[in-house]
This record gives sequence, C-alpha cells and structure tokens, in this order.
Amino acid sequence: MKHYPGSGKVIFAGAGPGDPELLTLKAFRYLKRAEVVITDRLVSDTVLDEFVNKAALILHAGKQAGKAESTPQSLINELMVEYALQGKLVVRLKGGDISIFSNILEELRYLTEKRIAYEIIPGITAASGAAAYAGIPLTARNYANAVRFLTYYKEDMLVDTYWKDLAKTDDTLVFYMSSGKVDDLVGKLIGQEIGKDRFISIIEQATTPMQHVYSCNLYDYATNAGGQEFASPTLIIVGKVAALQPELQWIVNSRNEKNYFKPLGKKIQQEARA
Repeated sequence: MKHYPGSGKVIFAGAGPGDPELLTLKAFRYLKRAEVVITDRLVSDTVLDEFVNKAALILHAGKQAGKAESTPQSLINELMVEYALQGKLVVRLKGGDISIFSNILEELRYLTEKRIAYEIIPGITAASGAAAYAGIPLTARNYANAVRFLTYYKEDMLVDTYWKDLAKTDDTLVFYMSSGKVDDLVGKLIGQEIGKDRFISIIEQATTPMQHVYSCNLYDYATNAGGQEFASPTLIIVGKVAALQPELQWIVNSRNEKNYFKPLGKKIQQEARA
C-alpha cells in the first residue's frame, strides 16, 4: 500500500454490477469507516443507504458518455485530494470493478502527484456478474477458450482490421458501454462474415431486479431486436456461449421498465446523513 505521511487516504473500491450483495467484505468494511464517499452513478442505493457509515458525507459524482450532466473528471480528482488533505478517509466507489473501463489511471496519477495515499480494492466486473446472472458460462468447454473485454461507444474505436479479427475468433466477446451501438456492432460483425453459429445476448441492468436479457442468433438480431433502445447499463455478449443462455437461464426476465440506478444530476450532489 502506498503511503504518504501527513494526509488522509483514498480507497478505490468496486461496488459490483448492481446486486448490493456482490460487494466484497473488504469494501464493506471500508465503507463502514469512511468519512467521505465519492460514488459514481452505477452503485446500488442499498449500498449507499445500508452499508456506508451513517456519519459519512456522500458525494454523487455520476458520469455517462455523451451526457452534459456528467461530473467533470477534474472535479472528482480535486474532491479526492481536498478531503484527503483534511485527513479524512475517502472511498472512491465505482460500479463493477474499479479498473475495467474506468478512469482510475488518471485518478491514481493525480493522487500520486499530490502525494495522497491510496489503496485499490477490486470488485466483480459487469462481464462476470451479468454472465452469471444470465446463465452464460463465458469460457464453456468446447465453446470458448478465452474472453475479450471491449467497448464500442464511438465510431472510430475499432478499425476494420480489428472487426475482421473479432469476426474470425472463437473467443467470447463482451462489450461494455455499447448499448447505443448494438445495431452497428452487429452489422460490423456480419459484414466481416462472422460464423453463423454465433449468438448475441444483450443484458439490461444486470444483477438487479430490472434485469432483462435478449438472446438470439446474431443473424436474427435485426428481426428480433434491431432498432431497439436499451436501458443503461447494458452489457453485450457475442459468441457461441451466448447460445446457451435460453437453456441455462435461471432468472426470469423482469417486466419492470424502471431504471435501477439514479439518473445523472445537473451538478454534483452532496448528502450528509449524520
């Protein structure tokens, strides 16, 4: 653990993909001691209401790609330092795992520059949580030997040669933060002649009471779900293993269309509960 004398400390902790009981015991213990919690949008209200020290100041610093209401990263960095320099124990709480498709590198470098002590606690990432709750073994024997974690929320994130590689691989493909690009994603893979034995599972609000899964052959996607707007967050799994989802599903799709997670506020929201 990196330590600098004369200041407090920042704990980076993953809250898991939604179900509050997927929080780790170590993260739970730090939340019970925390004096300040800086949380992102994808953290269950139950975690904040029941697992956090009642005297802690909670700062809601939500971010979402393309949303003007997102909290600037620079402000989040400054808040961590501000409270740590007051000698406080700060928990930077993020949905899923702390280091997969998050801005942890920028935050760690900022704390190092300001000589603030920190610790990193991993969490259950959305890929493993969503796959488990949907009934999809990501590396099922004879179906896949590896998994790739990807994102495709911008047009220029993946070049054509990479799409060709994705279409030819037997690896399971897991796309984060790509719900607005599902139609294009499927079109790219089909355009590269991905195998006709590949399926897609689209998992909305995974591990929450609002979980809903759409599964079909990739070539049937346009007919079954093309043009649909999916709730945030949504995880996309592509590969042979996705064909197993209807057979192994153990949670019935929710009919509740509400959002499990809080929408973004216009500015950082503070909540002092003591």
